[in-house]
Amino acid sequence: MKYYPVGPHVLIIVQNLPVPLDRRVWLECQALTARGYSVSVICPKGPGDPPRQCIDGVDIYKYTPAPEAQGLLGFVWEFAYSWVRTAWLSLAAWRHRRFDIIQACNPPDTFWLLALIWRVRKVRFIFDHHDLNPELFVSRFGAPQGIGQRLQYAGLRWLERRSFRTADRITSTNESYKATAVRRGGRRPDEVTVVRSGPDTKQMRPIYPENPRPTNGINLAYLGIMGPQDGVDQVLLVMDELVHNRGRTHVTATLLGFGDCLEDLKRQSTALGLDDHVRFTGRVDRVAIAEHLSSADIGLCPDLKTPLNDLSTMNKTMEYMSYGLPSVSFDLVETRVSGGDTLLYVPSGDIGAFADAVERLIDDPALRVDLGKKARERVSTQLDWRPQAEAYVSVFDEVSGFTQPGRAVPDDGTNPETDAQGRRYVNLNDSEEFARYIRERRAP
Repeated sequence: MKYYPVGPHVLIIVQNLPVPLDRRVWLECQALTARGYSVSVICPKGPGDPPRQCIDGVDIYKYTPAPEAQGLLGFVWEFAYSWVRTAWLSLAAWRHRRFDIIQACNPPDTFWLLALIWRVRKVRFIFDHHDLNPELFVSRFGAPQGIGQRLQYAGLRWLERRSFRTADRITSTNESYKATAVRRGGRRPDEVTVVRSGPDTKQMRPIYPENPRPTNGINLAYLGIMGPQDGVDQVLLVMDELVHNRGRTHVTATLLGFGDCLEDLKRQSTALGLDDHVRFTGRVDRVAIAEHLSSADIGLCPDLKTPLNDLSTMNKTMEYMSYGLPSVSFDLVETRVSGGDTLLYVPSGDIGAFADAVERLIDDPALRVDLGKKARERVSTQLDWRPQAEAYVSVFDEVSGFTQPGRAVPDDGTNPETDAQGRRYVNLNDSEEFARYIRERRAP
C-alpha cells in the first residue's frame, strides 16, 4: 500500500522556473510537507531534468518548456503551450492522488482558468502573487502607445483581475503587492496575506569557501535572473568605470544566473574589454551559491527604478544579507524595506554614484564589516523564512480546515558546524572571527 501524509493534497503550478530551483516555491513545498500536507508541483524542465521526480516527498511533474518567446505571438504561444501542458499534467497528478487545493504562482496570470475548471471537483484556489505583470509590461515597453499596446496592457490587467477574483485566498510577497490586490483586485485586506520571500537563515549562512578570491583582489557578485528588466547591463557599465576609468584592475565580478539577456550580456562584456574581469556562471544551485556568495566581498543590486522594480522584493538582496555581504543598490522602495540601513543606496541609473559606493566599500574594510554584520543580523531576526512559513501554511489551514500540530519549518535545536557538503560554517557568534571573515572572505 502507498503511504500518504495525513493532510490535504496541494498542487502547486509554476511556469517561469523549474523546481526546486525556484527557491520561494521550494521553501513553500517544504513548509507544507512539514505541516503534514501532501504536495505535488507542475513546472517546466531545467536542463537534464527528468519528466517526473520525487524529491523529499514532493512529487514534481515537468514538461519541456516552450522555445524562447519573440514578440506578441511568441508570448501568446508560450502561455498557451504551457497552459495546455500544465492542464494535462494536472490530470496525471489527479490520477495519482486527488488534490484539494491548487496554488498558482505568477507570471503569467493565466492559471485562474484551470483553477476554475477544477472547481467543479471542489478544488480550492490560492493565488501566490509573485509579479505585477501590468507593471512589467510598462517597465519593458514604456507607457502603452497605439491600439495594439493598449489592448495588450488592458489584457494583462484583465488577466490579473481574474486571478485576484477567482482565488479563495491570495498570498503576496510584500505590502505593496497586497495593496495592489486590494485596490485592483477588489479583495478585502483579510483575504490577502503577506508572505515575504525570506531565506531560511539557518541553512543560508556563510561558509569558509573552498576557492577564496586572491588576497589582493576584490570580488563583486550578482545573483539572479538576467532579463531586460533586471539591469544586469548596469553591472557591466559599473565594472567598465571601475576597471578602465578608475584603474581598479584588481576588481572582478561574478554574475550568477541565467535569462533572456545572458548571451547579450556576454557580448557586451567582450565589447567593453571586461572578459578578464567578469565571469558568467550560468545556472547555479544552492551549493554553488553558497560558495560564490561566501567568497564575494560586495553584493550588487542593479535593478533600475521602474514601476515593477520599485514595488518588488528582490530576493538577491536578502540572500546577500544572509551571507554577510555589504551591498550597493539603486534606491527602490521595497529594497529599502528589505535592506534598511544595511545597504548603500544610490540614484537609479547613476553609474558614477554606483561606482563611488563600490569604491567606498573597497577602500573601507571597517565599513564592509559594519554593514555585513548588520545585514546578517537584520535578515536573521526580521526577514527569516521561518515566521513567513507559519503565515503561509496558516492560509492553507484556513482554506482546508486542516489542523495539524507541528511547525512549518521544524527546528531540532541543533547548530551544525558544517553543511551537507562538509564545508565549515563561519561562527557567527564569534564577533571577532566574523569580522575577520568579512574583511578577508576566507578561512583563518
